[in-house]
Amino acid sequence: MFMSFLRNRGRLTLVAGVVLVLGVGIFVMRSSAKDRSPPVTPPGMSVTTIALQPIDLARGIPANGSVHPWQEIIIGPEVGGYRVAAVNVDVGDKVKRGQELVRMSDVLLVSDVTSKKANLQSAAATLENAAAAFRRATSLSSSSSGALSQADLDKLRSDELAAKAKVEVARADLDAAELRVKYTHVTAPDDGVIFSRTVAVGQIASVGGEMLRMVRQGRVEWRAEIPEARMRDIRSGQPVRLTTADGALLEGKVRTVSPTIESSTRSGIVYVDIASANARPGMFARGEIIVDNKPAQMAPIASVVIQDGYSYLFVVTDHQTVQRRRVETGIVKDNNIEIVSGIQPGERIVEKGAGFLKDGDRVNVVIPDAGKAA
Repeated sequence: MFMSFLRNRGRLTLVAGVVLVLGVGIFVMRSSAKDRSPPVTPPGMSVTTIALQPIDLARGIPANGSVHPWQEIIIGPEVGGYRVAAVNVDVGDKVKRGQELVRMSDVLLVSDVTSKKANLQSAAATLENAAAAFRRATSLSSSSSGALSQADLDKLRSDELAAKAKVEVARADLDAAELRVKYTHVTAPDDGVIFSRTVAVGQIASVGGEMLRMVRQGRVEWRAEIPEARMRDIRSGQPVRLTTADGALLEGKVRTVSPTIESSTRSGIVYVDIASANARPGMFARGEIIVDNKPAQMAPIASVVIQDGYSYLFVVTDHQTVQRRRVETGIVKDNNIEIVSGIQPGERIVEKGAGFLKDGDRVNVVIPDAGKAA
């Protein structure tokens, strides 16, 4: 019986050994198969891309300045000492050349004109008598009677000449008196807009005293201070874009450039014509003078990643991976920035999600319109 127990124990031990060997073999075979299977590629980050294409970019010189009248005309009377009878315009009125703006009382001047006319008529009568006397004397002296001497003829001739001179003086006095009456009507020297009024009915006008101020032809201009280093880039006719304090956009054109530089500020003045009714003298405006228009590659500002003090873009390759490229940037326009170097035209860059990428990362390009992976 003891021997039978030993035989059974040996059989169990043999069976257990066989099972153990088979289990180890199966484990080794499974491990080898797992090592030979291809690695699982992690999914790429979803990004949107954009292809860089050259576009025309307007390059300009920024400047600040104020709006001024193109020409400011001070209007005043040419005769003084008379009462203002009527003021026909007010601030903001548009006027035409020759339009009556202010009228002064002309009662005394009209009376003076009447007096000057009477003086002219009197002088003309005196001239007529002197001329007749000289003609009679000449007729008598031509006869053989010798009734008049040469001295008498000379005196009559001089009387006629003196009478002619008095007529000319009287006519000149009359013209001056009529001109003074005309000057009591203060008229506009040109088309324009009244922007200042200092005259009132009833006041006594003085010669040359200011009554009104007018913007000639309603034209205004923007005067900008430009650093002397940039003055050489500005020419007449260049377009200008202006932005007022309230955000209004205005268009202008360079009319002329100052030939001098202010020594205290080291800047020059550029005069820009503004063709807009919204521009008013005294307004402040920021502007940009467009000096050239050249092709440039523009990328969204969100695509540019700043690392270690340099600017980078991520370019998408054909294998759906990204390459980090160091680029040189230029001017900023709206939400885009100029890419001066580092990217070739037509290359696709990551538009959104660039800040989460590293060089060589796999990406999943999403088409915004379709919402599908490329």
